[in-house]
Formats: sequence, C-alpha cells, structure tokens
Amino acid sequence: MSAPRTAGRTPPARNPAPPDVPAALPRKAVRHKPPARARRGRGNRWFTPWLYLAVPLAFLVTFTCVPVVSLFSYSLTDWDGLSPTSTYVGLDNYTELFTRPQLFRVFWVSLFYLAGSAVQIGLALYFATVLSFHTRLRNLFKGILFFPYLINGVAIGFVFLYFFQPGGTLDTVLHWFGAGPHLWLGDPDLVNTSLAGVSVWRFMGLNMVLFIGAIQSIPPELYEAAALDGASRWQQFRHIIAPSIRPILSLSVILAVSGALSVFEIPYVMTGGANNSQTFVIQTIKLAFNFNKTGLASAAAVVLLVLVLLITWLQRALFPDEKAERS
Repeated sequence: MSAPRTAGRTPPARNPAPPDVPAALPRKAVRHKPPARARRGRGNRWFTPWLYLAVPLAFLVTFTCVPVVSLFSYSLTDWDGLSPTSTYVGLDNYTELFTRPQLFRVFWVSLFYLAGSAVQIGLALYFATVLSFHTRLRNLFKGILFFPYLINGVAIGFVFLYFFQPGGTLDTVLHWFGAGPHLWLGDPDLVNTSLAGVSVWRFMGLNMVLFIGAIQSIPPELYEAAALDGASRWQQFRHIIAPSIRPILSLSVILAVSGALSVFEIPYVMTGGANNSQTFVIQTIKLAFNFNKTGLASAAAVVLLVLVLLITWLQRALFPDEKAERS
C-alpha cells in the first residue's frame, strides 16, 4: 500500500493560540510587580542600618562628644574642681595660658619622645621587613617584640625604675665594659633620653605588627617578578614594600606625633615630672589637682587637642594617600 498523499496540504497546528493572545512575547515585556505589602515593607526598612549604628553612636556621643563639650565649657570658667559653683571668665584662661611662656616650655620635652618615635618607626619597619620573609623562628621573634605592648604602662614604669637605678641592671651591664654608673633618672641631661628609650621599647611592637600586616597584603607575584629581574632585598623594599605600605606609614607618623605631645604615664610613674622631665599632660594634671585650677587645666587640654588635630590635618594635607591623589 502506498502512503497517503499529503502534498499541498498544511498540517493542522498543535494547540493553536487564541486569536486575542500573542503566540510569544519578549521576556522584557513580561514584568511581575511585587505585591503592595512587599513594596511597603521595603520602603520601611530605611531605618534598619541605624538600628545597628545606634549603640556605637551612643558610645561615641557619651564618651567623646559630651566630654569634649564639657571640657570646653570648663575652660571658660574659674573653677577649683570641688566647689558646686564656678565663675564665668570667658577667654581669660586662654589669655593666661598664652601669656605665660613657661607653660609651653614643657613642649621641648616632647622633642625627645618625637626623636624616639623616629627611631621606633625605623626599628619597627626593619623588623617587620625581615620577619615578613622566610626567617627561622619568625613567629617567636614576633611574639617577643610585640609582648612589651601588652604590659601595663604602670608596671613598665616600676620595672624600669629598678633598671635605671644607681647600681641597677643597666649600670651592672655597663660596668662589664668599663663604663661607670650614671644617674639615668636624676641627671636632667639623661632623664628624658632614658624615658624616651622606654617608650621606644614599649610601642615598637605595635608599629611592627601594623607594618607586617601591610607587607603581607602585597601580592606575592610582585616579589616573584622582582626576583626574576634580579632585584635585591633592598631594591624590593625600596620599589615594592615602601610604596605599598605608605598609608600605614602615614598612620604611624600621626600616632607618633600625637603620642609625643601627650606622653603621660611612663614619666609620671618613673619621675613624677622631676628633673626637667615634666610633659604637657603632667603639667596639666598638676594645674588641676595640685593647684586647683581646673579651668586653666581644661584650657590647656583644649589647646593640646587642637594642636594634635592641626598637626594631623597638616600631615594629611602635605602627604595625602594615593587614593586621595587619584580622586
């Protein structure tokens, strides 16, 4: 039997579409609108980030903004810190502060700590660079160098009191090399150098950890390419490490300057500000609690705050980050 003839006939379409509905629509034309309830819920979620920020903002306002405002208000009064009333004097405390040069002579002591901070940053950068490469017992050395930062400053002060005392540890070691004993904390020419050395020993570990974190964030492909080109360790540091850790180095400089201006606990514990070792903060504490001039001390604290902010702004303006330069 031969097959039935179907030539010239069009087979019937399967599942024909109704005439009022198109057979196919582009996907972009089909849009599903969310329900009205979902749209209302999405619009009411604008306050969700503020719920997470509420507690940090509350702490910031309570422990930073309110004390700063209170400090400035105290600086405009003549108050002894004990009486329930105070006398408003306006800017008289600032006038007295700037017309008494002896109140600003203590900033010369900060130069010793600023020089110590430069040594501290240099040593921290050296140890961070060495310990970032494959060095034997590098984790042990990291722990040893970072450990002083974990010790309380008061405890460090008492430990170094015995270290610097006449006939103490330092004099004993120097005696082995034929050097005589010195009054490390009693000689005005040596006391600030000794105290700055204690600060270097204590805070070097913090800068070292910051530098190590920045160095380890550098892609290892850069080191491999430099090694293939025959670059030495110094050339890798100069052309790869130094430019890459510039933001952290800038942060360390800001912390060093602000720390040098506001040194307190180590000289206060070890000498109490005697023998020309009095810093600006120690002088402010004595004005408030020894001489009962809380208004004048508050004015000094405001001046110190403004000075630190001004130096920070100048440093950021003179040495901006790469991102700021590109923008």
